Parts: sequence; C-alpha cells; structure tokens
Amino acid sequence: MAWFLFMDETGHDHRQMPYEVRGGFALNDETLWPLVKEAHVLEELCFGARLSDYKSEIKGEKLLKRERFKHAAQMEEIESERRQHLCRALLQAGLEKRPPTREQLTAYGQASLMMVEGIFDLLERYKARIFAAAVPRGAVNPPMDPNPRYQGVLRKDHTFLLERFFYFLEKERQMGILVMDEVEKSEDRRYVSRLHNYFTNTAKGRDRTRWIVPSPFFVSSDMALPVQMADVVIYCLNWGYRHSRATMDAPVRQEIADRFAARIERLKWKGSGYDGNKTFSSYGIFCVPDLFTSRE
Repeated sequence: MAWFLFMDETGHDHRQMPYEVRGGFALNDETLWPLVKEAHVLEELCFGARLSDYKSEIKGEKLLKRERFKHAAQMEEIESERRQHLCRALLQAGLEKRPPTREQLTAYGQASLMMVEGIFDLLERYKARIFAAAVPRGAVNPPMDPNPRYQGVLRKDHTFLLERFFYFLEKERQMGILVMDEVEKSEDRRYVSRLHNYFTNTAKGRDRTRWIVPSPFFVSSDMALPVQMADVVIYCLNWGYRHSRATMDAPVRQEIADRFAARIERLKWKGSGYDGNKTFSSYGIFCVPDLFTSRE
C-alpha cells in the first residue's frame, strides 16, 4: 500500500495572494478511486454537469471568488433541480459569450460553495492529511551559491514539506508518491532536477527515499480531479487559515476563514519529527518566513 500526495501551488505570481503555498493532501491508495467516484457525483449534484464539459474545472480561485459569496447570499437557497438547471444555463452562456442572469449567478454561487464544502467532507471521510508550506508574498529567494555543487537545490520550504511527509510515512510504514500539477515543461524539468539533487546528493534526501519515491508524477490538472481538489484546499489555506499569528500574520478573507479554517485544522497532519536523538512535535502546515538556509 502507498500514500499519494496530490500537490498544487498558489500565489506564485506574487500579486494578490498573501502567501506562496505549495502543498495539498495525502490519500491512501485504497481510498483513491472511491473518493474520485464520489467527487464526480458531488460535482454533478452541485452543478448538474461536469465542469470539464463546459471547458472549466474545479479551482479555488473560480469557486471562491468574493462575488461567489455575494451571489450565493443574494437569494434564498435554490432547490436542487432548479439550481442544476440554472448552473448549466450559466455555463452554456459562458461558452456563448452571453451575460448570465441574476438567478443563474445565485445558483452558481450556491453550487460553488456547496462543492467546496463537499470536497472537505470527502477528505475527512477518507482520512486525508494536509501537507503545505506557506511563504510570505515577497520573501527573498536565497542567492545563487557560487559552489556548483549547491546550485539547483531545493528551497527550504520544499525540503521541509518532504520532511513532514517523510515523518508521516515512516509512522504509517508505507511508501509515498508525489503527484504534481504540470505547469510548464522547462520549469517542471528544473524542479525534477532539484528533487534528484536532493534525493541523491544530500544525506537527508537519500535517507528519505526509504519512504518517498524520489520520482514524482506530473499530471494535467484538468484531467486529474484530486489535483483540482488540492488546488481548492491550498486556496482556502492561503486566504483563510493561520496556524499561528506569530508566523502567519497576513490578512484573511473572513468568509473563507469562517467556513473552512476549522476544517483545514482537522485535516492537518500532526505528528512527531526527530533530529538525532531529539524528538519534537511536527505539523503538516507550516510557514517559512526566511528562505535562506545552510547547505548540507
């Protein structure tokens, strides 16, 4: 048996999002297909269709726009069959470049929030665990090391993310597989090269291949529903979750925090890590305010 860590990233354009977040959720391989099947049923229950049929997909930025909350609240809750009909009409109008009606916007807003709530329901039911690294917007990257041996290494937040996943896998005594959203091939190749350097050229990286498969899988998010769900999770985390005001003090969108912060806290991995003979508490969600780090 194995655990898949479905990962995405948000805030890397350094424009509006308060943090640069990489992460997602870990899911046991035995529960993957049941979760995917239920997520498809949930999508059709909410929208009356698969969003991919209308050239769209499940993304946090689309489902949780500020206006989605406003639209959802502007009318009474719409009955299920009527909501689905209105959502299909809105999606078709989008393809045909026609403006939606007020009732269609209300239905789509309510369906979007229902979809996100349902995603968290599924993750809790199937005992998923969230792992995510947050870096404040505008954090300075480490300078290029003059020693060629240390060029192209993983950033500190990425190594910490793998560290937490490793601690979890070691306790579970199961292998872990990284599944990532493909972005752009040249950038993906650079990231794979950094992973390879980490897993082969550092002592900790070599040790962590005992439980982490060092070769990640890249998938297109529009064809991989779990990666889309990971996008929703880390979008909620970016805007609405603050595990410690001492290290995560960026403003929140209160409407997201009120609905989803407690759910993220329940799904966050909590366990133990170690360094030599020292054992300490460790958590799946963490903030890295300073990306400068010493090299192994």
